[in-house]
Amino acid sequence: MITEGSATYAAAGVDIEAGDRAVELIKSRLKSTRPEVVGGLGGFAGLFRIDAPSDPRGRLLATSTDGVGTKVAIAQAMDKHDTIGIDLVGMVVDDIVVCGAEPLFMTDYIACGRVVPERIADIVAGIDAGCVLAGCALIGGETAEHPGLLGADDYDVAGAATGMVAADAVLGPARVRAGDAVVAMASSGLHSNGYSLARHVLLNVARIPLDSTADLGESLGEVLLTPTRIYAKDCLTLTAELDVHAFAHVTGGGLTANLARVLPDGLAASIDARSWQPAPIFGLIADRGGVTPAEMERTFNMGVGMVAVVAPEAADAAVALLNERGVPAWVAGEIYSSESSSSSSP
Repeated sequence: MITEGSATYAAAGVDIEAGDRAVELIKSRLKSTRPEVVGGLGGFAGLFRIDAPSDPRGRLLATSTDGVGTKVAIAQAMDKHDTIGIDLVGMVVDDIVVCGAEPLFMTDYIACGRVVPERIADIVAGIDAGCVLAGCALIGGETAEHPGLLGADDYDVAGAATGMVAADAVLGPARVRAGDAVVAMASSGLHSNGYSLARHVLLNVARIPLDSTADLGESLGEVLLTPTRIYAKDCLTLTAELDVHAFAHVTGGGLTANLARVLPDGLAASIDARSWQPAPIFGLIADRGGVTPAEMERTFNMGVGMVAVVAPEAADAAVALLNERGVPAWVAGEIYSSESSSSSSP
């Protein structure tokens, strides 16, 4: 345990508050919006109406773009590049499915110091594999060499995806009610968030070799490269069969911040953290970095990669359906009125 202060995401180089401030500044300066834009900026996905506003079943396009952050540094250190594309797809498509949209297609962008054909092929093969898991198509992309800006063996990846949802089927805050159940879906590990802090603690401070098992059951490098679980098909199945009101994709900001994004004013979530046990990698980071519980919870997913907010009578069926599909799931909490003094605290 590190005793001389606690490691934080900001100290590792990622300032969440600065990022939030940048988003607010961007919102104040944008002038390119159109009347077809639904919901404005700040949601998990952007929505654009393509049918007449008077048509209740009118179609909306949903779009999202993202990258995988500094997880690429682990792939480069391990010289293993065929799974980072799965992470990319998960980060993008699961922001789309949150609003109830079916992901349709995706494009990618790879920036590198030099093109190594076999490496690029591995990266794109991973993206394609992720698209298969998500049920969408990879329809194109771009690879750019940036010598002098990136090292010869450095690269970064990003992608964008588009989906579609009927206007009257959009999920989100407008559907959430007090008494709804919060169904948690297990993550496969860190997914693609918090790697700047994880790398700082595990590799720079604790100096754990990537080939060390470090009480994890497999090498640290393998654990850190575990592909992101993709929930798109599972979420769409839930919405087709049960009364689902909202989803929250647990990425940057952790469970609390992302669940709050789909709650309307006057409602809050009570989460029972005793209902699951995070994977050992989270405990290793906290212990070796002296990272406080609050910092861990706002930086990492802590074992929950997606949550569904469902009608209370649908909770048990949702858990059963997800488990049948191979996604460990459980009821982790409920939605309550934050204006009621009789509500339990989260």
